[in-house]
Amino acid sequence: MTATAMAEATGEPTPPKTVKGSPKWGDLSLRIVAGLVLLYLFLPIFVIVLFSFNKPAGKFNYTWQGFTLENWADPFKYPALTEALKLSLNIAAVSTAVALVLGTLVAIALVRQRFRGQKAVDTFLVLPLTAPEVVMGASLLTLFLDLGWAAGYTTILIAHIAFEVSFIAMTVRARVRGFDWTLEDASMDLGASPTRTFFKVTLPLIVPGIVAAAMLSFALSLDDFIITYFVSGSAVTYPLYVNAAVKAAVPPQINVLATAILVISLLLLAAGTLYRRKRIDV
Repeated sequence: MTATAMAEATGEPTPPKTVKGSPKWGDLSLRIVAGLVLLYLFLPIFVIVLFSFNKPAGKFNYTWQGFTLENWADPFKYPALTEALKLSLNIAAVSTAVALVLGTLVAIALVRQRFRGQKAVDTFLVLPLTAPEVVMGASLLTLFLDLGWAAGYTTILIAHIAFEVSFIAMTVRARVRGFDWTLEDASMDLGASPTRTFFKVTLPLIVPGIVAAAMLSFALSLDDFIITYFVSGSAVTYPLYVNAAVKAAVPPQINVLATAILVISLLLLAAGTLYRRKRIDV
């Protein structure tokens, strides 16, 4: 009598069937594919970091010539590159701060409130995420020209806020949907005002979603090229400088500053992760 027949006769659970050979090859194939995908994603980043230590013979940092630390010793060697990076960081910080307030309030309103035109608001939030950046950039340029505004810092800032609000609202809304609203009711039942309840109960619980949205928004603003190209005027951001440098000269300081931004971002991400784990353990 087989093990299955004995289990059926005694009323015990039937032992699971095993398929010989297939799990092993299936797992191996899955790991190989996952490894190739990770290699595809991280290889460009590795090249950026590697060539920040390159000592190019000419103006273009495209071929490996030799290892050096001179690039890191003088990362701000080119004033134009430094100013472009400062402008990008300034725009990313200001636009993220403004979009974070607007996007968070929109996300809370969409989850908590029911109002006429809510579906239309949802549609308008998705449009900047799905519309081609070329179309959005050209549309914003047309709007600014019709208003008689000169392209520059202000137009770049407005353009970045316009598409960052959507990313922030969608990210924060995902966090707010899992919020236990009875905690607010309990707070107000204990005598707290709505304002105090928001800052002491609601806001601390949705902070992880807000931080994630802020980091995403900051990275998108710092990285944006197409929309910025349309509305920049004479202003030169870091992506615009790199695009222009491809035709004239590509100094290794571009890789140095990019690597520095990457390292700082990873450190902030690690700090945020450790902070969340610490709060969970407490």
